[in-house]
Amino acid sequence: MMRRISFFHTVLFVSLGLVLSVQSLMGQNKLTLDPGVDLVSRYIWRGTDFGNSPAIQPALELGFGGFAIGAWGSYATNDANFQEADLYVSYTFNDILTLMVTDYFLPDGNISNNKYFEYDSDNTGHVFEGALSFNGTEKIPLSLMVGVNFYGADARTYDNELQYSTYIELGYSATVKETSLDVFIGGTPNNPDSDKGETGYYGPSAGIINIGVTAGNEIQITEKFALPVNVSVITNPQQQNIFFVFGISL
Repeated sequence: MMRRISFFHTVLFVSLGLVLSVQSLMGQNKLTLDPGVDLVSRYIWRGTDFGNSPAIQPALELGFGGFAIGAWGSYATNDANFQEADLYVSYTFNDILTLMVTDYFLPDGNISNNKYFEYDSDNTGHVFEGALSFNGTEKIPLSLMVGVNFYGADARTYDNELQYSTYIELGYSATVKETSLDVFIGGTPNNPDSDKGETGYYGPSAGIINIGVTAGNEIQITEKFALPVNVSVITNPQQQNIFFVFGISL
């Protein structure tokens, strides 16, 4: 299993080398490199608040055709010191289907406790997820994503077996007077054995954990520069929480 997880990171670096090699043969116009950062009033992921704070979220993605390799992070601005540093690799088929593997890592706020290269299943802070997404089309503005945790710090059963926590999300996208609108509903089919004190990665039982709507537009700052902004209303029925989130993309 150790070889299996190390192989994922090897794929990231080997893929990067292959992309650069192909780029040198086919021309620079085929390669994309996209840096960016979001500033959000709260980091809400699949219906859960991470950090209870405004957050800075940098991103960097290298793409070639349908292939992409990237890094994404989130850093809270309060004393909780919540951090997240993720790596991912994906391939999109004809802009319709995307296959992605993500390495989620939530480092401890105390740097001395961070063990990024610890991949033992009992001690690692990494969670590896495989996901398949249908991205919708102009005629069918519906999206569907299914993600399954297959290794790492996933929730475990009473017998210390991985629960293979699963998240499923259905989305709808539209444009209303130049404002993008995304509506989504997500849930988990995992149903831990509460009699044994089990709790799943997403909650104590199967059900809906993420319902929301995001509206996005641009604020024109100058003739040549517009600032993308978005507002989301998100609720988690299981946790009985609701969030109103504002974000800026740079």
